[in-house]
Amino acid sequence: MADGAMTATFLAVIGGASLLAVTARRLRPSDRLPSLEGWALADRGLGPGWTWLLLGGTVYTAYTFTAVPGLAYGNGAPAFFAVPYTVIVCPLAFVLLSRLWSVARRHGYITAADFVRGRYGSPPLALVVALTGILATMPYLALQLLGIRAVLTAGGLYPHGATGDLVMVAVFAGLAVATYRHGLRAPTVISALKAAAVFVSLTAVCWLVLERFGGPGAVFDGAARALGGTDAAHSPLVLTPDQRPAYATLALGSALALLMYPHVLTAGFAADGTRTLRKVSAGLPAWTALLALFGFLGIAALAAGVRAPEGGAEAAVPMLVDRLMPGPLAGLVFGSIVVGALVPAAVMSIAAATSFVRNVYVEYVHPTATPKRQVRVAKAVSLTAKVGAVAFVFGLRDQDAINLQLLGGVWILQIFPAVAVGLYTRWLHPRALLAGWAAGMAAGTYLVVREGFSSIVPLGAGSPSVYAGVAALVLNLTVAVACTVVLARLGVPRGADATDLSSRPRAGRRPPTGANNP
Repeated sequence: MADGAMTATFLAVIGGASLLAVTARRLRPSDRLPSLEGWALADRGLGPGWTWLLLGGTVYTAYTFTAVPGLAYGNGAPAFFAVPYTVIVCPLAFVLLSRLWSVARRHGYITAADFVRGRYGSPPLALVVALTGILATMPYLALQLLGIRAVLTAGGLYPHGATGDLVMVAVFAGLAVATYRHGLRAPTVISALKAAAVFVSLTAVCWLVLERFGGPGAVFDGAARALGGTDAAHSPLVLTPDQRPAYATLALGSALALLMYPHVLTAGFAADGTRTLRKVSAGLPAWTALLALFGFLGIAALAAGVRAPEGGAEAAVPMLVDRLMPGPLAGLVFGSIVVGALVPAAVMSIAAATSFVRNVYVEYVHPTATPKRQVRVAKAVSLTAKVGAVAFVFGLRDQDAINLQLLGGVWILQIFPAVAVGLYTRWLHPRALLAGWAAGMAAGTYLVVREGFSSIVPLGAGSPSVYAGVAALVLNLTVAVACTVVLARLGVPRGADATDLSSRPRAGRRPPTGANNP
């Protein structure tokens, strides 16, 4: 059971997040009529500071902060693929996000599928982009709840049975209400508390670990011995030659996939200009350093002799914190990780709801829906997504959510050609892109399921293992290129381009209010 000081500090952090959520309305208040852009993107008015907090708080999720050290605790060196992966994201965000923002702002696009619809004039292609994003987002949302539960359980803050479930629902309920009312502004203001709490608490934990073991070298040597090696140079803490292709493709594929997730694009589209996005992209490595320190704590848990439950390696760092830190500081760490789950969970639910409204509801169900009705439907869908995630966590095994999230990463990567490649060329035919998407989805799913829901798969007998998402993407692009050549020779027409990328505006702040409204 948790001690009183830990519980009090934990509740103070959660209470602070709730109070901040209440003030979300004051963040760049708008006097405009209700609109989906205002609710889902905070009127595209976030400056560099708020965008850095929101984008970092969205990309670096609570489950990442528990899963990466858990993977380091269980598997050693391969866990650190997350560090180069998030480093690769920064230049990609610098280039892709800013260019996509320019097009989206000029034409009033809110989702990636909006862009695809305008770029290729193909409703079916836009639909599969939207549905793929929603499909990949839902298990990711459920994983945030699993991260909360792992932290609460390790800290003795999650009672057994229905009482524990009610604790987690109560933590999540305040966020659901704030997001329903204030949209993206709610997770934006909470992201400030997330950043402060996580940076402070992680610094304290790492300092205590280094003080106890006498330096990082002693931590790695102790972990190597725990894994059966003699020292850090001869242990699973070092990649073997056979692991390197998987490590490299997993890092590259994960980086390409991340920028296709609707919640990441939603956070990026909320910026007030391309200069803001470029500044923020240059500042994201600070969050990457944070992630590397969390991975280091997984190594420290091994060195400290932490015994995580079988199949629950993500609990290793919370158990280490509970062992090393006094109650108040442990409560701060647990509270910061839980708040760390609330920000991405809120943005994910907003992004999924927005994709549904813009690219399914308005496109196929109610084309004449007013902006006010679109917001109302988006709020309802956002709330439903959160309730669905809670039901998923309570109704299925943790491993089911993890398996679906692994598939989600492979799936979301298959829209990369339509979105990212489409930013620079329309040469690929929309029907060819559909064929490539179908081939990539089928092949990626088959490879992952064939290997028992492992995203690292061998391509053949004696060949190195690689990330299934990259293998599927290569097939996707191959099919898209081949079909484009065939369709061009057959003279099959393609839809009109409504984006006019050849005359993009210069990078800068948002245009004056009312300019180029959709």
